[in-house]
Amino acid sequence: MSVFKLAVATSATACLATEQTSTVNPIRKVVTMLQTMQKKVEAEGAKEQELFDKFMCYCKNSGGELEKSIAEAEDKVSSLPAEVEESEAALVQTKSDLKKAQNDRSSAKAAMAEATAIRGKEAAAFAKESGDLKTNIAAISKAVSALSNGQAGAFLQTEAASILKGLVESSAGMVDVDREDLASFLSGSSTYAPQSGAITGILKQMGDTMTATLKDVSDTEQVAISTFDQLMKAKTAEVQALTESIELKTKKIGDLGVKIVALRQDLTDSEESLLEDKKFIAELQKGCGTKEKEWAETCKLRSEEMLALADTIKLLNDDDALELFKKTLPGSASFMQLAESSTSLKTRALAVLQDAKSGRKGDRQRLDAIMLAIRGKAVNFDKVIKMIDDMVVLMKQEQLDDNHKKEYCEGQFDVADDKKKELIRAEDKLTAAMEEAKESVATLTDEIKELAAGVKALDKTVAEATANRKEENSDFKTLFASDTAAKELLAFAKNRLNKFYNPKLYKPQAEATLAQVHMHDAPPPPPEAPAAYAKKTEDGNGVIAMIDSLIGDLDRELTEAETGEKLAQEEYEELMADSAEKRAADSKALTDKEALKGETQENLVELTDEHKATVKELMATEEYISQLHAECDWLIQYFDVRKEARTGEIDSLGKAKAILSGADFSLVQTRAVHFLQRA
Repeated sequence: MSVFKLAVATSATACLATEQTSTVNPIRKVVTMLQTMQKKVEAEGAKEQELFDKFMCYCKNSGGELEKSIAEAEDKVSSLPAEVEESEAALVQTKSDLKKAQNDRSSAKAAMAEATAIRGKEAAAFAKESGDLKTNIAAISKAVSALSNGQAGAFLQTEAASILKGLVESSAGMVDVDREDLASFLSGSSTYAPQSGAITGILKQMGDTMTATLKDVSDTEQVAISTFDQLMKAKTAEVQALTESIELKTKKIGDLGVKIVALRQDLTDSEESLLEDKKFIAELQKGCGTKEKEWAETCKLRSEEMLALADTIKLLNDDDALELFKKTLPGSASFMQLAESSTSLKTRALAVLQDAKSGRKGDRQRLDAIMLAIRGKAVNFDKVIKMIDDMVVLMKQEQLDDNHKKEYCEGQFDVADDKKKELIRAEDKLTAAMEEAKESVATLTDEIKELAAGVKALDKTVAEATANRKEENSDFKTLFASDTAAKELLAFAKNRLNKFYNPKLYKPQAEATLAQVHMHDAPPPPPEAPAAYAKKTEDGNGVIAMIDSLIGDLDRELTEAETGEKLAQEEYEELMADSAEKRAADSKALTDKEALKGETQENLVELTDEHKATVKELMATEEYISQLHAECDWLIQYFDVRKEARTGEIDSLGKAKAILSGADFSLVQTRAVHFLQRA
């Protein structure tokens, strides 16, 4: 914006200021305007410098994904206004519904109060009427009983007789003859001697009539009570339902307000981003070199403009110049005094309204309108009174609107503050959950690594144990075969020796069997020996004993080998079972922890997204609370002042109306009023 345009705009704004200002040196305003222009030029320079730096950076780095950013921003800019419009329409409708619900609730409460007052009056009237009827019926019953028992004289001395006498004298529906008979009877006149039967009949008839009346009154009262209870029950339910509706609508207004703020902020951000991106592309198309030249020219012009502003401020701000302008540029305005009203009523009414006007802070145009109408030469008091009545109705409606607005503001503050606290708590919880998830992922990674190493080591141990078991089993089988063959051979040798030295112990079948088994091992038949050889029985038995010892050693060795093999096989099978169980458990744990790690990582991503959304919603809520403060703080702060001032205005208007209607207020002091008008 050029210096001339800015000066014109600032001057136009200054012309809209209030007319009633204190006298100041006008040149001060000019200096202030120039200083404002100076700051604006500096701010524009800083902003344009930032834009230029961005542009040159883009020129050097070729823009990156600028086209994609523009496309996304254009999509958002085209879609978000519809969402904002829809949300704003919903907000307007909800506010309208809220106001209607508030008015309906106020009307329902007023109806309940009115019905309660009417019910109280009806109950009091019923209590009095039923009490009188019961008293009179009791008096009549006593009189009938006294007459029936021949104790008329004693009855006439009781309080009941006095009550009955008053009833007879005041009863409008009684026949005159009956009234005279009863009056003579109750007065105890000696000149009257009627039949007691006639008096008793009259009294019974009166008692029956009053009893019927009491029943009708009681029935009517019960109907009124039932109707009142039904009305109060219905109105209470209506008020409760309206209160719940108001609360829901208040919460909805808060949610919509936050949503609209967020959508508008998103739209603003998208528009600004789109604007900047498009501006960059447009500038880029013109050429980076051309832009540098233009920027140099811009900087030069801005420097010249700043210099011109500084020189002008220095020139005008000089003490001598200020003193000269103060003498040559007067800033005060003249006023003239108008004559006071001629008629007494107009003067008194204007005095009351002037007092109200001078004592109230705020808009005084409505009182000015009434006062202007009263000052007119051809005053029609009926029209003025009608204006006063309309204004009173308007101010009462304004007070009701203020009440509803205050209720709405307080409710919105409560809802928004609660939501802010809830979002802060949620943000804290999400932050803690994110940290916990990160720790869990790290812990699970270490545990998975340890489990995988353990499974690998276990597989190696099982392979080694299996190889050892095969080798041990092979050694056992070899030992078993060798020892068994040795035992058989020793048994054959023993049997053969027994054949010679101990024929009774010889076992031909065993020898044959062994010969079949070891036929290929049998030595060739001995050569023919000389006869008459003497047996060496003792030596042979010694050899046999030695063979038995060797067979025993072999048996013990086989037994130990079998026992060792059995134990080794059992230990191997137990090791395999334990290893299989542990491997299955570790494999399952490994699979579970890998799945849990995946879920935790997914949960961390979700928590991160939710945290970002929560922070964004929290910022929108804080912005909405800021808007609420801008909308409601003034009303809440000056609610009591406005209410008091409005009440005073209504009271003053009532007094003015009464004065114009011809009433006389001795406490109202009439005074002359001077009105100042701009010359």
